[in-house]
Amino acid sequence: MDGIDVIVVGGGHAGCEAAAAAARLGAATLLVTHKRETIGAMSCNPAIGGLGKGHLVREIDALDGLMGRAIDRAGIQFRVLNRSKGPAVRGPRAQADRALYRAAMQELLAEQAGLAILEAAVEDLVVRGGRCCGVVLGCGREITAGAVVLTTGTFLKGVIHIGTDTWAAGRVGEAPAIGLANTLARLGFSLARLKTGTPPRLDGRTIDWAGLEVQPGDDPPEPFSALTDRITTPQVVCHVTHTTEATHAAIRANLDRAPLYSGQIQGVGPRYCPSIEDKVVRFADKQRHQIFLEPEGLDDPTVYPNGIS
Repeated sequence: MDGIDVIVVGGGHAGCEAAAAAARLGAATLLVTHKRETIGAMSCNPAIGGLGKGHLVREIDALDGLMGRAIDRAGIQFRVLNRSKGPAVRGPRAQADRALYRAAMQELLAEQAGLAILEAAVEDLVVRGGRCCGVVLGCGREITAGAVVLTTGTFLKGVIHIGTDTWAAGRVGEAPAIGLANTLARLGFSLARLKTGTPPRLDGRTIDWAGLEVQPGDDPPEPFSALTDRITTPQVVCHVTHTTEATHAAIRANLDRAPLYSGQIQGVGPRYCPSIEDKVVRFADKQRHQIFLEPEGLDDPTVYPNGIS
């Protein structure tokens, strides 16, 4: 494969934007990802934007990026958070249909001229004269380019914890990028580990929805992208429920099995997004904590319980 200007490693949110941006600027671009079918996959909460993040999506859109257009095709509930406050602190947010978002992102990449996609694992970097000029695939094949962009996300020497079980993975069911992480360490980079939590999903067919608070979206829904005239995807409602004293008792009784408290995971969690264990322990005076029940798709019974990760 000759004549490549830019190689982008990883097909998540950042990789899709980087590859499309390079191609828009006229660079012959190659996006290398483990699985073509998972490009645009939403690994955690299937939502785009929110407080502090919706602004970023709008900025990406202003630079002709893809995320705003993708979520406008795939969003099944749009809400502007903090609407009662000033424009500077409002946060546009959209709940996505996982399958629709993945399909939308793949379609947008397919429409981009000058962008090719290769399904492979990158195990090493080609470095000559102190400059990165290519990648080495898992099969041993070497591909050279003028520049390499790493957007590996959680895959770079990733580890998954579920209760007391732990194993190496990029996300559930997919291999991590061990070789590439070792390459960066060998080149003198200091590697640190970021952590993120995601809750177990619920089967919406087993939930008693009667009596739960209904949380509708905005009507009409407000698009993310300046290029979108209106939202045409069917919209859904979310619901709100709360933990109970029985919930808190069960959590306290099992803290020794929670990786964040057993010593299995080291580090301080995000200040404004505490785990359910932290909520129960640090805010013991609270009798209940809010949980948003968010559908993961129009034709998918899976529900994301936002607030118990």
